[in-house]
Amino acid sequence: MAVPFRRTSKTAKRLRRGHFKLHVTGMVACPHCGALIQAHHVCPECGYYNGKDVLHLSKEKGEPAKKK
Repeated sequence: MAVPFRRTSKTAKRLRRGHFKLHVTGMVACPHCGALIQAHHVCPECGYYNGKDVLHLSKEKGEPAKKK
């Protein structure tokens, strides 16, 4: 079985791992309320997506509106 001749230095190890990082998701402003949301997702603040009210949230608390 092969054994490394020398120990891998911290610098060499960290250079190899340079692409291991977190990526920031695409954040955009909601065109309806202005809150920051992920692109192509329903706004959790106002419930709008693509100009349409899809979640029907109540205006006061951001909770689902009760059916009458």
